[in-house]
Amino acid sequence: MGEADRVASVGEPSGVTLGDRYDITLDALKAVAWHRVPVMIASKAIAEMDRCADMFERLVAERVRADPEALIYGVTSAPGDGAANALDAEADARRPTRLWTAMSYGNPLPERVVRGILLARLANLLGGHAAARARVACAIAEMLNGGPVPTVPAQSNGGSGEILALGTLFFDLSDRLVLTAKERMALLNGSPCAAALVADAALAGRRRLALAEQVFALVADLVAAPREHYAPELEELWGDQHETAALRSLRALLGSGAGREQPHQAAVSLRILPRVLGAARYAQAQSEETARISLASVTDNPVYLLPTQERPLGGVYSTGGYHNARAAPAIDALAFSHTDLCQLAERLTDHLFQHPDVGPLLNRDEWTIKPLHMAVNGWAEEARATAQPTLISLGGFGQNDVPALSFLAWQKFSSIARCLDAALAGLAVVASQALHMQKRLPPEPLQALITQVRATVAPIDSPRPLGVECQNLTEVFTAQALARAG
Repeated sequence: MGEADRVASVGEPSGVTLGDRYDITLDALKAVAWHRVPVMIASKAIAEMDRCADMFERLVAERVRADPEALIYGVTSAPGDGAANALDAEADARRPTRLWTAMSYGNPLPERVVRGILLARLANLLGGHAAARARVACAIAEMLNGGPVPTVPAQSNGGSGEILALGTLFFDLSDRLVLTAKERMALLNGSPCAAALVADAALAGRRRLALAEQVFALVADLVAAPREHYAPELEELWGDQHETAALRSLRALLGSGAGREQPHQAAVSLRILPRVLGAARYAQAQSEETARISLASVTDNPVYLLPTQERPLGGVYSTGGYHNARAAPAIDALAFSHTDLCQLAERLTDHLFQHPDVGPLLNRDEWTIKPLHMAVNGWAEEARATAQPTLISLGGFGQNDVPALSFLAWQKFSSIARCLDAALAGLAVVASQALHMQKRLPPEPLQALITQVRATVAPIDSPRPLGVECQNLTEVFTAQALARAG
């Protein structure tokens, strides 16, 4: 399919049409995984999958005829540590027909993430590189189109590749269909989980970053930060596209600010906003690029190479494609940028209480809003404590001596993102209260934010359990980041 066809197919009310693996994009994942738009597989792709599955079976038969001990991983051999020896007739007869790796357990992934994994799983199949018949891909599409979506644990997926989670995801499918040995391997191998996890983080990151810019701009307006801190002239001086975008966003949110600028420079936490937000934009862009590449990559093991003139039956290679080495660092980078935004939210909350013009209003008494700065600090500290790098694991053994840890990176990211939602909620409530006490409105681009905040947390004139209301606002912000996905 051409690029124009791909964009059109995602936007069609009838569903997302997949002609090849390049149709599995971030936009397609959001439509299918988050908004439950149905999936259709093009007839050309169905024909190609069946053709390649047939050619692969002929290739295996030819190799075995030439050498009864020929090793094709997981097909003529056992998987894992059994890869070094060809299966004899007795061992082949003992091979299970159902997937055998459904062994992870713990808290479940959200359904939107499981649906994303299902969609990403199709990348290996669509072009025939999995050597799986079209009926396998169609069965996965049926799972997305109203069929059963199993519960898949987010935890304990500490093995090489993603075989534990994928074993759980496709265990029942392996009972419904009679699968070849290669088809069973094609369901278990590859890195669709990493692709879906980094895509999920990237999609959620978009709205969280936009919200952070709005809340931070609101604080800059409250304290009348000089507009020179966000001036157009800085764009060329700094020379970074993401910092330029942050500068322009802040200027658009703040407006001219004529007559409301303090005569001296603002605190560091306000002056560095364009650079910290620029770094967050960079992490966001990198996560989206990693997701784009990962969603369309062929990562099967063994992978079937399509027939050519020199290779009329195709070929088969064992690879390490199932280890997505970009996903965890990209998710980590996004998590670390969210952690920095949490720290800024705490600093700006504190700054409002200490500012010579705003602080006296907020500090008028001890029993309305002042203790809220402690809660924001708690969220910032939790994010800081969670922000640890996800490094290559040393926990494997034998053939499977290097586990992949994209699940762990995603779990940390999700915890930190939740902290950011909560920290921004607390800061937004403090800023809303300051505006209420100043008896004025923010710049027009920020008025919708204040309306949203006050719909959940009205201005505070007497003691009340503000934590419950801030929790409700946090839930609003989280739903907004996830586009109200389940």
